[in-house]
Amino acid sequence: MTDKNYRYIDREKSWLAFNARVLQEAADEAVPLLDRLRFLGIFSNNMDEFFRVRYAAIRRLSLSGETGEKVLGGVSAQQLLKEITEIVIQQQSESLRILNIIESQLKKENIFIIDESEITPEQENFIKDFFIQRVSPELVTIILNGLAEFPQLKDTSGYLAVKLVMNPVRIADDFGVAVNNREVRYAVIELPKNLNRFVVLPAVGDRQYIMLIDDVIRRNLSQIFNIFDYESVSAHMIKITRDAQLDIDSDMSKSMLQKIATSVKERQLGEPVRFVYDQEIGADTLQFFLENMNIRTQDSIIPGGRYHNRRDYMNFPNLGRFDLLYKAKPPLPVNGLSLEGSILQRIAQKDYLVNAPYQSFSYLIKFLREAALDPSVIAIKITLYRLAKNSQIISSLINAAKNGKRVVVQIELQARFDEASNISYAEQMQAEGIELIFGIKGLKVHSKICMIERLEDGGKLKRYGFISTGNFNESTAKVYTDFTLFTSHQGILKDVNKVFEFFDVNYRLHRYKHLIVSPHYTRSRMYKLIDREIINAKLGRKAYMKLKMNSLSDFPMIDKLYDASNAGVKIQLIVRGICSLIPGVPGMSENIQAISCVDNFLEHTRVYIFCNNEDPEVFISSADFMTRNLDGRVEVTCPIYAPDIKQQLVDTFAISWQGNVKSRFHSENLDNQYRLRGKDPIFRAQFETYDYYRDRLEISDFEEIQPKGKTAGAG
Repeated sequence: MTDKNYRYIDREKSWLAFNARVLQEAADEAVPLLDRLRFLGIFSNNMDEFFRVRYAAIRRLSLSGETGEKVLGGVSAQQLLKEITEIVIQQQSESLRILNIIESQLKKENIFIIDESEITPEQENFIKDFFIQRVSPELVTIILNGLAEFPQLKDTSGYLAVKLVMNPVRIADDFGVAVNNREVRYAVIELPKNLNRFVVLPAVGDRQYIMLIDDVIRRNLSQIFNIFDYESVSAHMIKITRDAQLDIDSDMSKSMLQKIATSVKERQLGEPVRFVYDQEIGADTLQFFLENMNIRTQDSIIPGGRYHNRRDYMNFPNLGRFDLLYKAKPPLPVNGLSLEGSILQRIAQKDYLVNAPYQSFSYLIKFLREAALDPSVIAIKITLYRLAKNSQIISSLINAAKNGKRVVVQIELQARFDEASNISYAEQMQAEGIELIFGIKGLKVHSKICMIERLEDGGKLKRYGFISTGNFNESTAKVYTDFTLFTSHQGILKDVNKVFEFFDVNYRLHRYKHLIVSPHYTRSRMYKLIDREIINAKLGRKAYMKLKMNSLSDFPMIDKLYDASNAGVKIQLIVRGICSLIPGVPGMSENIQAISCVDNFLEHTRVYIFCNNEDPEVFISSADFMTRNLDGRVEVTCPIYAPDIKQQLVDTFAISWQGNVKSRFHSENLDNQYRLRGKDPIFRAQFETYDYYRDRLEISDFEEIQPKGKTAGAG
């Protein structure tokens, strides 16, 4: 039972099991119909990133000639690629089945997704005009025959592979006999990115109609190719996914901005790792593209349906049918913390915790806006990883710089798939005189920290700040659950300042009295916290750990948790995504239970609770228990000292643990079995968490979000 290979679940397969949980949400008939489409989009988007990053990394390992068994937990890279492809093909088939069911149920709601063969004469006029006015000017169409070099297809785009069979031309063969020659030409059409994928057609009575832009193009192929004398034309969708690894130039004469910008451009030329095609495509057309795109046998070739890039379903139009969406819940205020008046004065008196999206992210913006205007504030320091498209955070920092504050920003240029956005923001901030730090060689900065320095009491320096489990991004804060601690604890903030000093002079190793900071201390400090629970269990004392995170895949950390289980420490794990630990195995992990929750909000909080002989120590963190977070990134784990906030974190963990609607068990079978309710009443953790914060509000707080005379429902 404790064979080495049996101790861990493969990381990639565990991730695919997580994405299968997302697919379960799309299949769940209790989920509103339009939200089910959104989950299909999330599933597809997740799969794209998986192939661009994880699959690509294993493929590189396979091509290197190494078996990779040591780092992959005993399986060879080549075998793992094969197994992944089999799982993906099955999931792809399941996603198509679910989409067909959703579309049939949408019809019962008088919402029809139609293709080019189903339009009425009235719709024909609308579609033709829409194509001429909106679509045609955006199209990129390339005739492929005779090109000196086949074009590089981008992995973020969808394409229609077009086959034109030309009308016969009579020519003489080698013997002078007249024969008909049918030339075949191929073309590719890139779907326009600047237009919504879904075209809302004029309603007919109570019936609403949607058409994908793919089919608008198919309907108008004759307009596109009217200069050709063809007999038939067909168009089938294809999609390429490329290796997303950045190769950073070592040229010392280039700035980090230049190096990352160049690497992002070169990413578009990365090796293909997945090719998805409409399985109705002709064999000759498929072969033409595979050969010319140099798709080799070791690449993942996935047969699919008529439409790809289904991530676009995340932006499916709501058509005004809010009855087919989750009921919106207004973000709540924080008990005792007002968005009116000075937020710094409040934080000076006590710590506050914000749990977005249940509570308002606006407190973070308010904090920075006030700091930007306050004459006593002399400096703002902040780390930025992923930002909103039109970031209020950036606007606030620029505002502060214009008011003469010293603004120091550590911006992570290698935040995967956000590099171009972060480069653009970095250039904006540089132009405004903001001091930028571009990270540390070999380490990503993933910590979520902010600190301001203020002169008080005759020139005495006092610090205020916030530490978070998630990005400072007002867009994702609407759907990602994250904790943010506001504090004026001078010891904690002195440690925060040391982190910024480390960014500036990273050969100097700092000692921290309060924070736990990767890459130097997180692993060793977590081991000590676990060891203390082991000792207490062996002494017959109460010993437990309650750990909530996004992913758990570091083998030595898993071994440490197994040791704790064998010593009698009770361990509750809430792991949203990858979980390489196998719970509940006698003699190895019998005292460990592990669940995952996938629901309307993305569970993103990291909370670590240690019994400490019934005097719990509680932490929030930017770090998961993954090797990269423990050893390869700058992460910050923060202790919670305020008793009321500590209790909030204990309570909300307990609520998450009790969930019996959207909770699934982690297991070696990766079967995503739901936690069964039995005779227990329905307990939906995310709804109950909202109610928990709503019920804690004082009347004055509650009036900030609700007009007088109304109350907020749980949904």
